[in-house]
Amino acid sequence: MGKRIWVSGYRAWELNVYGDQDPKLAVIKYVLKAQLRQELDADMDWLITGGELGVEQWAASVGLSLKADYPELQIAMMTPYADFGHQWQENNQATLATLQQQVDFARSTSTRPYESGRQLGAYNRFMAQHTDGAVFVYDPEFVGKPQYAWAAANAEANRREYPVRNVSMLDLEDAARDYAEQQRDE
Repeated sequence: MGKRIWVSGYRAWELNVYGDQDPKLAVIKYVLKAQLRQELDADMDWLITGGELGVEQWAASVGLSLKADYPELQIAMMTPYADFGHQWQENNQATLATLQQQVDFARSTSTRPYESGRQLGAYNRFMAQHTDGAVFVYDPEFVGKPQYAWAAANAEANRREYPVRNVSMLDLEDAARDYAEQQRDE
């Protein structure tokens, strides 16, 4: 049986990525592709992510691009409540809706609209308990929104065998150098 891997991390604004043409986005997708290929080669068959603007949507997008090489890959996009993203700008709502249509499975862990932070805590526990490991683009030295998901994943790792991998800021810097070299060589 394959593995279900939870992928999460920083929001776009936390990484100062603004728009699809931002050069930092190419590096982040390069890193995500490498991480996902590593997981696929280690028997991942489900990529499970959320719908947040940033690493989660980028992971879903990269996962969709990998399906040509890994047709067995299934992608799930889980959100913490029913009206997730409804307050976003129209173009961001449209991007979320498009991704939700393209992935293999899209649901919310709560059927109710946003009511309180308890839904977010329940969501993080659900994600950790229903996956076999996690990959985060998150650096605990640079605290951000993913800190609660990161804590839930690490709590799960303390309960059972649950590998939690992270891409730190240093890893991103290294990847930027590798990516730049690769672009020069092409």
